[in-house]
Amino acid sequence: MVELVVSMTVMLILTAIAIPTLMRSFRAYQLNDTATRLADMLKFTRFEAVRRNRPVCFLMQPSGSTWTTGTDSTGIGSTCSGTLDANGKRQVIDGFATLLPSGVAPGPAAITAALNGAALITKSGSAGSITFDARGAIRVGGNVSANVFVFYIGNATDPEFGYRAVILLPSGSTQIWTAPAGGPWQQIS
Repeated sequence: MVELVVSMTVMLILTAIAIPTLMRSFRAYQLNDTATRLADMLKFTRFEAVRRNRPVCFLMQPSGSTWTTGTDSTGIGSTCSGTLDANGKRQVIDGFATLLPSGVAPGPAAITAALNGAALITKSGSAGSITFDARGAIRVGGNVSANVFVFYIGNATDPEFGYRAVILLPSGSTQIWTAPAGGPWQQIS
């Protein structure tokens, strides 16, 4: 009986030590997964614009705390219709890791410095669209964008697990950055 009690005590102690580490790993996985899915959707939309040889829009539509992202290829010229393609690829972002408005995640000074002082425009946190031209570059008002767009990902009520940022360059390329709750940002891909 004593051996059983000692064994159970050791097992409980090991479990108590392992659970926080397991939760931290799980939350990091959720943040990385959401950032990767968003970057993949941006890459897919860019690919569709090049494949179709015409402008295609990337849309973000909120519904409560859930976000739906996808392509809008029914717009005319460089104007988005605001409707996701009926049979197109979509990504739903919900749960622990979600799109955040600017001001929630750490300041982007490290990202701006790494991008040679480029102006960052936050696209997460509100409905919006981005238009890719037939070459895969980002168009704003008919011209190739000079700005860099950023999508912040995290949990507004639980910053302990850090943040991710998906960076969309004017050429249409994407980068993923990470930061702990207090910063600074570091590029991971």
